[in-house]
Amino acid sequence: MTDIPQHRRLAILGSTGSIGRSALDVVRQLGDRFRVTALSAGANWRELLKQVREFKPKLVALSDAAAAEKLRPELPSEGTRLLVGDEGVIEAATSADSDMVLSAIVGAAGLRPTVAAVRAQKSVALANKETIVAAGQLVMREAARRGVEILPVDSEHSAIFQAMSAGKPEEIARVIITGSGGPFREMPAEALRDVTPEQALNHPTWQMGPKITVDSATLMNKGLEIIEAHWLFGLELDQIDLLIHPESIVHSLVEFVDGAVVAQMGMPDMREPIQYALTWPDRLECPVPRLRLSDVGALHFERPDFERFPAVALAYEAAGRGGTAPAALNAGNEIAVEAFLDRRLRFTDIAVVAGLTMNAHRFVENPALEEVLEADAAAREVARTLVERKRP
Repeated sequence: MTDIPQHRRLAILGSTGSIGRSALDVVRQLGDRFRVTALSAGANWRELLKQVREFKPKLVALSDAAAAEKLRPELPSEGTRLLVGDEGVIEAATSADSDMVLSAIVGAAGLRPTVAAVRAQKSVALANKETIVAAGQLVMREAARRGVEILPVDSEHSAIFQAMSAGKPEEIARVIITGSGGPFREMPAEALRDVTPEQALNHPTWQMGPKITVDSATLMNKGLEIIEAHWLFGLELDQIDLLIHPESIVHSLVEFVDGAVVAQMGMPDMREPIQYALTWPDRLECPVPRLRLSDVGALHFERPDFERFPAVALAYEAAGRGGTAPAALNAGNEIAVEAFLDRRLRFTDIAVVAGLTMNAHRFVENPALEEVLEADAAAREVARTLVERKRP
Protein backbone atom coordinates (compact mmCIF):
# COMPACT_ATOMS: atom_id res chain seq x y z
CA MET A 1 0.00 0.00 0.00
CA THR A 2 1.34 3.44 -0.90
CA ASP A 3 1.46 6.18 1.69
CA ILE A 4 -0.79 9.19 1.32
CA PRO A 5 1.46 12.25 1.15
CA GLN A 6 1.52 14.09 4.43
CA HIS A 7 -0.48 17.28 4.34
CA ARG A 8 -2.36 16.69 1.11
CA ARG A 9 -3.44 20.23 0.34
CA LEU A 10 -7.20 20.42 -0.12
CA ALA A 11 -9.52 23.10 -1.47
CA ILE A 12 -13.22 22.56 -0.74
CA LEU A 13 -15.70 24.32 -3.02
CA GLY A 14 -19.12 24.46 -1.38
CA SER A 15 -17.78 23.92 2.12
CA THR A 16 -20.95 25.05 3.95
CA GLY A 17 -23.24 22.55 2.20
CA SER A 18 -23.95 19.01 3.39
CA ILE A 19 -21.10 17.44 1.38
CA GLY A 20 -18.66 20.18 2.33
CA ARG A 21 -19.44 19.85 6.04
CA SER A 22 -19.12 16.05 5.84
CA ALA A 23 -15.79 16.43 4.05
CA LEU A 24 -14.49 18.70 6.80
CA ASP A 25 -15.57 16.08 9.32
CA VAL A 26 -13.49 13.53 7.40
CA VAL A 27 -10.52 15.92 7.46
CA ARG A 28 -11.05 16.45 11.18
CA GLN A 29 -10.95 12.70 11.78
CA LEU A 30 -7.88 12.11 9.63
CA GLY A 31 -5.79 14.59 11.59
CA ASP A 32 -2.60 15.79 9.91
CA ARG A 33 -3.05 13.90 6.63
CA PHE A 34 -4.80 16.92 5.10
CA ARG A 35 -4.27 20.62 5.21
CA VAL A 36 -7.25 22.73 4.14
CA THR A 37 -5.86 25.51 1.97
CA ALA A 38 -9.03 27.04 0.50
CA LEU A 39 -12.75 27.12 1.25
CA SER A 40 -15.61 28.57 -0.80
CA ALA A 41 -19.30 29.11 -0.18
CA GLY A 42 -22.26 30.93 -1.68
CA ALA A 43 -23.74 33.24 0.94
CA ASN A 44 -23.50 31.41 4.28
CA TRP A 45 -20.75 33.57 5.72
CA ARG A 46 -21.42 32.66 9.36
CA GLU A 47 -20.83 28.94 8.79
CA LEU A 48 -17.83 29.76 6.63
CA LEU A 49 -16.37 31.90 9.41
CA LYS A 50 -16.59 28.97 11.84
CA GLN A 51 -14.74 26.81 9.32
CA VAL A 52 -12.07 29.45 8.77
CA ARG A 53 -11.43 29.73 12.50
CA GLU A 54 -11.03 25.97 12.82
CA PHE A 55 -9.13 25.05 9.65
CA LYS A 56 -7.26 28.32 8.93
CA PRO A 57 -7.19 28.20 5.12
CA LYS A 58 -5.03 30.63 3.15
CA LEU A 59 -7.92 31.50 0.83
CA VAL A 60 -11.64 31.85 1.42
CA ALA A 61 -14.15 32.75 -1.30
CA LEU A 62 -17.78 33.86 -1.19
CA SER A 63 -19.69 34.12 -4.44
CA ASP A 64 -22.22 36.51 -2.83
CA ALA A 65 -20.64 39.97 -2.59
CA ALA A 66 -22.97 41.22 0.16
CA ALA A 67 -22.15 38.18 2.31
CA ALA A 68 -18.44 38.73 1.68
CA GLU A 69 -18.67 42.26 3.08
CA LYS A 70 -20.23 40.86 6.26
CA LEU A 71 -17.48 38.27 6.56
CA ARG A 72 -14.57 40.63 5.87
CA PRO A 73 -14.36 42.40 9.26
CA GLU A 74 -14.68 39.07 11.11
CA LEU A 75 -11.72 37.39 9.44
CA PRO A 76 -8.33 37.17 11.15
CA SER A 77 -6.17 40.17 10.26
CA GLU A 78 -3.43 37.84 8.94
CA GLY A 79 -3.31 34.44 7.28
CA THR A 80 -6.58 34.28 5.31
CA ARG A 81 -7.28 36.19 2.09
CA LEU A 82 -10.91 36.85 1.08
CA LEU A 83 -11.95 36.40 -2.54
CA VAL A 84 -15.31 37.58 -3.86
CA GLY A 85 -17.65 36.52 -6.65
CA ASP A 86 -17.50 33.73 -9.19
CA GLU A 87 -13.97 34.69 -10.21
CA GLY A 88 -12.92 34.43 -6.58
CA VAL A 89 -14.26 30.87 -6.40
CA ILE A 90 -12.31 30.02 -9.56
CA GLU A 91 -9.15 31.47 -8.01
CA ALA A 92 -9.71 29.30 -4.94
CA ALA A 93 -10.10 26.27 -7.23
CA THR A 94 -6.87 26.93 -9.09
CA SER A 95 -4.58 28.23 -6.35
CA ALA A 96 -1.02 26.89 -6.36
CA ASP A 97 -1.43 26.20 -2.64
CA SER A 98 -3.78 23.24 -3.35
CA ASP A 99 -3.15 19.94 -5.08
CA MET A 100 -6.68 18.49 -4.70
CA VAL A 101 -10.08 20.12 -5.12
CA LEU A 102 -13.34 18.79 -3.71
CA SER A 103 -16.07 20.17 -5.96
CA ALA A 104 -19.25 20.23 -3.87
CA ILE A 105 -21.01 23.35 -5.15
CA VAL A 106 -24.66 22.59 -5.81
CA GLY A 107 -25.93 22.86 -9.37
CA ALA A 108 -24.45 24.22 -12.59
CA ALA A 109 -22.67 26.96 -10.61
CA GLY A 110 -19.96 24.36 -10.00
CA LEU A 111 -19.16 23.95 -13.71
CA ARG A 112 -16.69 26.79 -14.30
CA PRO A 113 -14.61 26.31 -11.14
CA THR A 114 -14.45 22.55 -11.67
CA VAL A 115 -13.27 22.93 -15.27
CA ALA A 116 -10.76 25.54 -14.06
CA ALA A 117 -9.42 23.08 -11.46
CA VAL A 118 -9.00 20.40 -14.14
CA ARG A 119 -7.19 22.83 -16.42
CA ALA A 120 -4.93 23.78 -13.49
CA GLN A 121 -4.11 20.04 -13.18
CA LYS A 122 -5.62 19.55 -9.75
CA SER A 123 -6.93 16.16 -8.72
CA VAL A 124 -10.71 16.57 -8.49
CA ALA A 125 -12.98 14.80 -6.02
CA LEU A 126 -16.30 15.37 -7.73
CA ALA A 127 -19.55 15.71 -5.79
CA ASN A 128 -21.06 18.22 -8.22
CA LYS A 129 -22.80 15.89 -10.67
CA GLU A 130 -24.16 18.80 -12.72
CA THR A 131 -20.65 19.52 -14.00
CA ILE A 132 -20.49 16.17 -15.79
CA VAL A 133 -24.16 16.28 -16.74
CA ALA A 134 -23.83 19.66 -18.45
CA ALA A 135 -20.37 19.26 -19.97
CA GLY A 136 -19.27 15.64 -19.55
CA GLN A 137 -17.59 15.26 -22.92
CA LEU A 138 -15.65 18.49 -22.48
CA VAL A 139 -14.63 17.82 -18.86
CA MET A 140 -13.48 14.25 -19.44
CA ARG A 141 -11.55 15.30 -22.55
CA GLU A 142 -9.78 18.06 -20.58
CA ALA A 143 -9.01 15.65 -17.74
CA ALA A 144 -7.53 13.05 -20.11
CA ARG A 145 -5.47 15.67 -21.91
CA ARG A 146 -3.94 16.92 -18.65
CA GLY A 147 -3.62 13.57 -16.87
CA VAL A 148 -6.05 14.65 -14.14
CA GLU A 149 -7.80 12.14 -11.88
CA ILE A 150 -11.54 12.74 -11.44
CA LEU A 151 -12.62 10.76 -8.39
CA PRO A 152 -16.38 10.33 -7.86
CA VAL A 153 -17.86 11.32 -4.51
CA ASP A 154 -21.53 10.49 -5.15
CA SER A 155 -22.21 7.25 -3.30
CA GLU A 156 -23.50 5.56 -6.48
CA HIS A 157 -20.53 6.51 -8.66
CA SER A 158 -18.06 5.79 -5.89
CA ALA A 159 -19.65 2.33 -5.67
CA ILE A 160 -19.30 1.79 -9.42
CA PHE A 161 -15.71 3.03 -9.31
CA GLN A 162 -14.89 0.59 -6.52
CA ALA A 163 -16.72 -2.39 -8.04
CA MET A 164 -15.16 -1.85 -11.48
CA SER A 165 -11.76 -2.69 -10.00
CA ALA A 166 -12.84 -6.37 -9.99
CA GLY A 167 -12.28 -6.59 -13.73
CA LYS A 168 -11.01 -4.85 -16.88
CA PRO A 169 -13.04 -2.05 -18.51
CA GLU A 170 -13.73 -4.20 -21.57
CA GLU A 171 -15.12 -6.95 -19.32
CA ILE A 172 -17.97 -4.80 -17.99
CA ALA A 173 -21.39 -5.78 -19.32
CA ARG A 174 -23.42 -3.16 -17.48
CA VAL A 175 -23.66 -1.13 -14.31
CA ILE A 176 -26.74 -0.93 -12.10
CA ILE A 177 -27.30 2.32 -10.27
CA THR A 178 -29.46 2.01 -7.19
CA GLY A 179 -31.73 4.59 -5.58
CA SER A 180 -33.90 4.63 -2.49
CA GLY A 181 -36.94 5.73 -4.48
CA GLY A 182 -37.37 8.78 -2.28
CA PRO A 183 -40.31 9.51 0.02
CA PHE A 184 -43.03 8.95 -2.60
CA ARG A 185 -42.08 5.52 -3.90
CA GLU A 186 -45.45 4.05 -2.89
CA MET A 187 -47.62 7.17 -3.13
CA PRO A 188 -50.51 6.90 -5.61
CA ALA A 189 -49.85 8.83 -8.78
CA GLU A 190 -52.93 11.05 -8.31
CA ALA A 191 -51.61 12.21 -4.91
CA LEU A 192 -48.24 13.42 -6.24
CA ARG A 193 -49.80 16.59 -7.65
CA ASP A 194 -50.43 17.93 -4.14
CA VAL A 195 -47.07 17.03 -2.57
CA THR A 196 -45.65 19.84 -0.41
CA PRO A 197 -42.01 20.93 -0.06
CA GLU A 198 -42.03 19.65 3.52
CA GLN A 199 -43.04 16.18 2.34
CA ALA A 200 -40.44 16.19 -0.43
CA LEU A 201 -37.67 17.18 1.97
CA ASN A 202 -38.44 14.29 4.31
CA HIS A 203 -36.07 11.73 2.76
CA PRO A 204 -36.34 8.22 4.24
CA THR A 205 -32.60 7.39 4.41
CA TRP A 206 -30.25 10.24 3.44
CA GLN A 207 -29.63 13.67 4.97
CA MET A 208 -28.90 16.04 2.08
CA GLY A 209 -29.39 19.62 0.95
CA PRO A 210 -32.82 20.74 -0.27
CA LYS A 211 -32.12 20.70 -4.00
CA ILE A 212 -30.74 17.16 -4.15
CA THR A 213 -33.43 15.96 -1.73
CA VAL A 214 -36.16 17.17 -4.09
CA ASP A 215 -34.25 15.60 -7.00
CA SER A 216 -34.34 12.34 -5.06
CA ALA A 217 -38.11 12.66 -4.65
CA THR A 218 -38.66 13.21 -8.40
CA LEU A 219 -35.94 10.63 -9.30
CA MET A 220 -34.22 13.36 -11.33
CA ASN A 221 -31.09 12.67 -9.29
CA LYS A 222 -31.10 9.12 -10.71
CA GLY A 223 -31.47 10.52 -14.21
CA LEU A 224 -28.55 12.89 -13.70
CA GLU A 225 -26.50 10.00 -12.27
CA ILE A 226 -27.15 7.98 -15.43
CA ILE A 227 -25.76 10.83 -17.55
CA GLU A 228 -22.83 11.20 -15.18
CA ALA A 229 -22.01 7.47 -15.31
CA HIS A 230 -22.14 7.59 -19.11
CA TRP A 231 -19.31 10.14 -19.19
CA LEU A 232 -17.32 9.25 -16.06
CA PHE A 233 -16.90 5.60 -17.00
CA GLY A 234 -17.18 5.71 -20.78
CA LEU A 235 -20.33 3.55 -20.82
CA GLU A 236 -22.98 3.27 -23.49
CA LEU A 237 -26.45 4.23 -22.31
CA ASP A 238 -27.73 0.69 -22.79
CA GLN A 239 -25.06 -0.46 -20.32
CA ILE A 240 -26.57 1.63 -17.52
CA ASP A 241 -29.57 0.33 -15.62
CA LEU A 242 -31.49 1.55 -12.56
CA LEU A 243 -33.06 -0.29 -9.63
CA ILE A 244 -34.99 1.09 -6.68
CA HIS A 245 -33.49 -0.18 -3.44
CA PRO A 246 -35.24 1.38 -0.43
CA GLU A 247 -32.73 0.24 2.21
CA SER A 248 -29.88 2.22 0.55
CA ILE A 249 -27.36 -0.46 1.53
CA VAL A 250 -26.23 -1.57 -1.95
CA HIS A 251 -24.93 1.66 -3.44
CA SER A 252 -24.51 0.29 -6.97
CA LEU A 253 -23.46 -2.86 -8.81
CA VAL A 254 -21.26 -3.82 -11.76
CA GLU A 255 -22.08 -6.86 -13.90
CA PHE A 256 -19.22 -8.43 -15.88
CA VAL A 257 -19.40 -10.37 -19.13
CA ASP A 258 -19.10 -13.71 -17.33
CA GLY A 259 -22.27 -12.99 -15.32
CA ALA A 260 -20.50 -12.10 -12.05
CA VAL A 261 -22.09 -9.11 -10.27
CA VAL A 262 -19.98 -7.10 -7.83
CA ALA A 263 -21.82 -4.83 -5.40
CA GLN A 264 -20.44 -2.15 -3.10
CA MET A 265 -22.37 -2.02 0.16
CA GLY A 266 -22.31 0.09 3.30
CA MET A 267 -24.46 2.13 5.61
CA PRO A 268 -25.94 5.30 4.05
CA ASP A 269 -23.31 7.77 5.27
CA MET A 270 -21.65 10.16 2.80
CA ARG A 271 -18.44 10.32 4.80
CA GLU A 272 -17.36 6.92 3.45
CA PRO A 273 -17.40 7.80 -0.27
CA ILE A 274 -16.00 11.27 0.50
CA GLN A 275 -13.09 9.77 2.40
CA TYR A 276 -12.46 7.15 -0.29
CA ALA A 277 -12.17 9.88 -2.93
CA LEU A 278 -9.88 12.00 -0.75
CA THR A 279 -7.54 9.14 0.23
CA TRP A 280 -7.63 7.05 -2.96
CA PRO A 281 -5.93 4.70 -3.76
CA ASP A 282 -5.69 3.90 -0.04
CA ARG A 283 -8.34 2.92 2.49
CA LEU A 284 -8.17 4.27 6.04
CA GLU A 285 -10.25 3.86 9.15
CA CYS A 286 -13.49 5.82 8.75
CA PRO A 287 -15.80 6.80 11.63
CA VAL A 288 -19.03 5.59 10.02
CA PRO A 289 -21.45 2.96 11.34
CA ARG A 290 -20.47 -0.54 10.23
CA LEU A 291 -22.84 -2.59 8.08
CA ARG A 292 -24.28 -5.63 9.82
CA LEU A 293 -26.45 -7.51 7.34
CA SER A 294 -28.03 -9.56 10.11
CA ASP A 295 -29.43 -6.32 11.54
CA VAL A 296 -30.68 -5.15 8.12
CA GLY A 297 -32.44 -8.48 7.64
CA ALA A 298 -33.52 -8.16 4.01
CA LEU A 299 -32.66 -6.16 0.90
CA HIS A 300 -35.32 -5.28 -1.66
CA PHE A 301 -35.05 -4.25 -5.31
CA GLU A 302 -37.68 -3.17 -7.81
CA ARG A 303 -37.95 -1.54 -11.20
CA PRO A 304 -38.67 2.20 -11.20
CA ASP A 305 -42.03 3.44 -12.41
CA PHE A 306 -41.08 5.75 -15.27
CA GLU A 307 -44.67 6.83 -15.85
CA ARG A 308 -45.11 8.16 -12.32
CA PHE A 309 -41.55 9.53 -12.28
CA PRO A 310 -40.74 10.65 -15.85
CA ALA A 311 -37.47 12.40 -14.97
CA VAL A 312 -35.36 9.28 -15.61
CA ALA A 313 -36.71 8.87 -19.14
CA LEU A 314 -35.97 12.54 -19.79
CA ALA A 315 -32.37 12.00 -18.70
CA TYR A 316 -31.92 9.02 -21.02
CA GLU A 317 -33.33 11.17 -23.83
CA ALA A 318 -30.99 14.06 -23.01
CA ALA A 319 -27.94 11.80 -22.87
CA GLY A 320 -28.93 10.21 -26.17
CA ARG A 321 -29.16 13.62 -27.83
CA GLY A 322 -25.88 14.74 -26.32
CA GLY A 323 -24.53 18.22 -26.98
CA THR A 324 -26.27 20.89 -24.91
CA ALA A 325 -29.42 18.82 -24.24
CA PRO A 326 -28.28 17.60 -20.79
CA ALA A 327 -27.25 21.13 -19.79
CA ALA A 328 -30.70 22.44 -20.76
CA LEU A 329 -32.47 19.63 -18.91
CA ASN A 330 -30.41 20.31 -15.80
CA ALA A 331 -31.03 24.06 -16.00
CA GLY A 332 -34.76 23.59 -16.38
CA ASN A 333 -34.78 21.21 -13.44
CA GLU A 334 -32.86 23.62 -11.20
CA ILE A 335 -35.31 26.45 -11.91
CA ALA A 336 -38.30 24.14 -11.44
CA VAL A 337 -37.01 22.77 -8.11
CA GLU A 338 -36.40 26.30 -6.87
CA ALA A 339 -39.95 27.26 -7.84
CA PHE A 340 -41.38 24.17 -6.14
CA LEU A 341 -39.53 24.95 -2.92
CA ASP A 342 -40.93 28.51 -3.14
CA ARG A 343 -44.44 27.03 -3.64
CA ARG A 344 -44.69 28.51 -7.13
CA LEU A 345 -44.85 25.15 -8.93
CA ARG A 346 -46.50 21.81 -8.31
CA PHE A 347 -44.33 18.78 -7.64
CA THR A 348 -45.57 16.99 -10.77
CA ASP A 349 -44.68 20.00 -12.93
CA ILE A 350 -40.96 19.86 -12.05
CA ALA A 351 -40.23 17.21 -14.67
CA VAL A 352 -42.65 18.84 -17.10
CA VAL A 353 -40.78 22.15 -16.95
CA ALA A 354 -37.41 20.41 -17.24
CA GLY A 355 -38.49 18.43 -20.31
CA LEU A 356 -40.08 21.38 -22.07
CA THR A 357 -36.97 23.45 -21.39
CA MET A 358 -34.76 20.81 -22.98
CA ASN A 359 -36.99 20.66 -26.05
CA ALA A 360 -37.18 24.46 -26.44
CA HIS A 361 -33.51 25.39 -26.12
CA ARG A 362 -31.18 26.11 -29.05
CA PHE A 363 -29.27 22.86 -29.44
CA VAL A 364 -25.49 22.79 -30.03
CA GLU A 365 -24.06 19.39 -30.91
CA ASN A 366 -20.41 19.76 -29.83
CA PRO A 367 -20.29 22.77 -27.51
CA ALA A 368 -17.26 24.55 -26.09
CA LEU A 369 -17.44 25.63 -22.45
CA GLU A 370 -18.84 29.07 -23.26
CA GLU A 371 -21.55 27.50 -25.42
CA VAL A 372 -22.52 25.18 -22.54
CA LEU A 373 -22.75 28.21 -20.23
CA GLU A 374 -24.80 30.10 -22.82
CA ALA A 375 -27.16 27.15 -23.23
CA ASP A 376 -27.51 26.93 -19.45
CA ALA A 377 -28.35 30.63 -19.12
CA ALA A 378 -30.81 30.62 -22.03
CA ALA A 379 -32.52 27.47 -20.73
CA ARG A 380 -33.01 29.10 -17.34
CA GLU A 381 -34.90 31.94 -18.97
CA VAL A 382 -37.09 29.46 -20.84
CA ALA A 383 -37.76 27.60 -17.59
CA ARG A 384 -38.67 30.78 -15.70
CA THR A 385 -41.24 31.60 -18.38
CA LEU A 386 -42.67 28.09 -18.15
CA VAL A 387 -42.89 28.31 -14.36
CA GLU A 388 -44.91 31.51 -14.61
CA ARG A 389 -47.34 29.83 -16.99
CA LYS A 390 -47.79 26.84 -14.69
CA ARG A 391 -48.05 28.65 -11.35
CA PRO A 392 -50.77 27.06 -9.17
